[in-house]
Formats: sequence, structure tokens, C-alpha cells
Amino acid sequence: MDLSATIVLIIFTALTSYLAWQRPAMMERWMFIPKKIHQSNQWDRFVLSGLIHKDSTHLFFNMFTLYFFGGIIERFFLYQFGPSLGILGFLGFFFGAVVMADIPTYFKHREHGYYRALGASGGVAATVFGSILLMPLSDICLFGIICLPGFALGGLFLIYSIVQSKKGNDGINHDAHLFGALFGIVAILILAPQTALQFVEQIKNFRLF
Repeated sequence: MDLSATIVLIIFTALTSYLAWQRPAMMERWMFIPKKIHQSNQWDRFVLSGLIHKDSTHLFFNMFTLYFFGGIIERFFLYQFGPSLGILGFLGFFFGAVVMADIPTYFKHREHGYYRALGASGGVAATVFGSILLMPLSDICLFGIICLPGFALGGLFLIYSIVQSKKGNDGINHDAHLFGALFGIVAILILAPQTALQFVEQIKNFRLF
């Protein structure tokens, strides 16, 4: 059985995260540290930081989410561009989101030596919100208990991210979630503008009961 690009990406990220846990020097070098990027031109940290995670829980939640939503975006790219270009497009979408999601954080903290971040949250958020744009009425369940249509849960998540980003007191990079989500939406709209009309039509047909 052929492995999808999503599965390969999950396996690779799990491996690099595990290696970073065992090698503190690797963790330090790959981590997203805006001041070191600014001072030493270590621009590769924008990508490398998306391949490492704080711990197994952080890794599990990101990869679990990517497993369920990455396949939708991967199939979208395969449909748009065919097998080879489609896989490259999907990987470009994911890592492009990782980079773009961290740009606002870079400008906000490039003079702050204390600031550090890591994880694939920007890319994962892009896949989730790209999927919501394509399939807005599909239910998304939180912890298997609370299930809401994707567009509703996505809207609540965006509001939450904006509010928490302004507070900035919980140690989580909500800007990466927010801008990753926006990247996912904009990228899909650029590649398939008709998606906007399809999204609106599906929302218009939504019935709560």
C-alpha cells in the first residue's frame, strides 16, 4: 500500500521531534528564536521549527489533527495538479503555512532574546481551515464529545485565537494558529476561487435541525 504524503510528513515530523528530544543541541538550533534569526540570519529556523515539538503530547495533538485534515488538502492538490505536482503543492502549502504563520511573531519578538517557539501548528491550522473552506458542513468533534459544523467551530476558534493573542499570557503562540488558518483559507481561494461560492451555497443550505 502506498503511503500518502500526509502520512510520510507525520512520520518524518515524529522522527525529527524524537531526535530533537534526545539531542538538546539540535532542539536549540532548530527552535524558532526570532532574535537569533534577526542577528545571525538563521532563516532556516522558520522551517526547521515546524519539524520539532515540545513533548509527546504536543506532537500527538498536532499530528492527530494533521492525520484527519491533511488528507483532504492533499486530495485537493492531487485533483488540481495531478500526482507529482499535487504532492509538491501540498508540501509547499504546509511548509508555506508554517513559515507565513511565524512571520508576525518574528517581527513582534525579533528584539526579545527570551522568546522561543516550536511546532507545526501553523501548517496544521492551515490544513484544518483549508478543509473547512472545502467542506464547511462536516462536523468537527472536540475530544469526541462536542461536535459542531466546521464553519461554526472554525469561527469560534478564530475569535478565541484573536482574544488570546491580545492577552498573550498563556505561553502559546496564538498568532501562529491565527495566521496559519488565514493562510490556509487564502491559499485555497487563490487556487480555486469557485470555492468561495461553493462555501456560501453550502452555508445557505445549512439547517440546525
